[in-house]
Amino acid sequence: MPTPQVLDELLRQLRPRVCQDADLDPQTLIDWLGRQLGAEIALVDRAGKVEVSTARLAPDILASLQPVLAQLSSGQLAAAASQVGVFHVRCEALGRQVPRPVLVVGSPLPQTREALALASHIGAMIEVLRRVRQADDLALRYQQAAARLRLAVFTALMAGELTLARRMTAGAVPPLLDAERLRIHLLRCPPSDRGRLIDAYQDATGYHGRGLMVRCPVYDDHLICLLPMDHDGDSLDSGLAAPLRALVRDNPNYALGISAPVPLPATAQAYDQARHALAVACHTPERVADYHGRPPLAGLLPRRQALAWAHAFLEPIRKAPRLTLDITSLALNFPRSGVARLLDISRNTVTAHLTRAQDALGLNLQDPASRADLALALAITDLLLPDNNAVTEHLPTPSVDSLLSTEAAITWAHAFLQPLQLGTDRTVHQTLRAWIEAGTDAQRTAQNLGISRTTVRAHLRAAEQLLKRSLLPPGPGTHELVHAFRIADRAP
Repeated sequence: MPTPQVLDELLRQLRPRVCQDADLDPQTLIDWLGRQLGAEIALVDRAGKVEVSTARLAPDILASLQPVLAQLSSGQLAAAASQVGVFHVRCEALGRQVPRPVLVVGSPLPQTREALALASHIGAMIEVLRRVRQADDLALRYQQAAARLRLAVFTALMAGELTLARRMTAGAVPPLLDAERLRIHLLRCPPSDRGRLIDAYQDATGYHGRGLMVRCPVYDDHLICLLPMDHDGDSLDSGLAAPLRALVRDNPNYALGISAPVPLPATAQAYDQARHALAVACHTPERVADYHGRPPLAGLLPRRQALAWAHAFLEPIRKAPRLTLDITSLALNFPRSGVARLLDISRNTVTAHLTRAQDALGLNLQDPASRADLALALAITDLLLPDNNAVTEHLPTPSVDSLLSTEAAITWAHAFLQPLQLGTDRTVHQTLRAWIEAGTDAQRTAQNLGISRTTVRAHLRAAEQLLKRSLLPPGPGTHELVHAFRIADRAP
């Protein structure tokens, strides 16, 4: 057996790396063993190639050992000793999984029993390190696969595809999919904290109890938390709702936006609500806000006339490829770079599909008014449902201005803009109008108004607080603002 002094020396070599959580590689152990034994050492991997070795090991020694190495690797032998020229060589197979790696020790003089025992200890340690590294790799791959599955479930729910979400998780359906309603808690936190929080609340199934936590694929500082609800609107998962609020309370750089309860197929609606609530939360002392919104404009318009307009508006792209439709819809809510990340495609591909869509529609999708009209048409009808032209085929196609001149639309617009009249002087209102006219470009808005870009952004943040809508970056809140101004300008 190795002497206590030698084992103490080995512990002194290992302790700094273990204490510092550093990677202890086989090369370190092989070099240390070579110095202790005055020998040349090699570790031959399962494929028969030298993985690591001491510096002066002659290649011809290993070449002459190939038949023995093959027997050791295949499990026919556990250890073997031979002499190659003046070298006394000892070979030992490591582990039990065939093919096995082999530790080769060669020296001019025969090794003592103690030296061979020390070599066996080092070989066993190398095999343990290999298994630990494999376990770490497997755990990492499992975490990555679980994260991809959670994201896939979320995106399926965003598309209203509850059945698809269940099918893609067959055999491990998350409890969330058995709920009738959910709320989305959208947590803003440092990007580096997201993985830690997901791991802290993740269970053995890869989910989070009855809830689901997903890294936002578009915004690096957003963590999306889906929580099932009971019929009274209370969370069924006390394991997530309370800790999320506590995290915000204890971390000044956190904020939380919470949607209203919605049916599972309306997850996209809940996500938009959570985004609006988060924009409000970022400007409140508590940094937590629930969504208290009004009914969307699309649901207040006369249904048959609105469908007739929406079908006519969208007809040029109705037969476009599915990917074009998906990209066009997503680009109304996220920046192009975010759409590319979400769909795992290049930004050039996103631009190409958007160019195809806007050319077919005759729109400029950089123009806020065009984007708002397209968003309204998509909200009124669903391109992916069977065509229901039969409902509208006998109706003349109204104009969007006639739709937005109805009493319900005018009432909605006045209620939407009222906080701007009550909460500030006219400067915020004027900045918002100039911002829309400048294509939501803060720099151009500042130049047109003769103020700084910082002032423009401050006015936008104030408007977010008053309107309880997310305006930065442009998205659903901007579309509503465009329509509200448009209706208000035409209304009595």
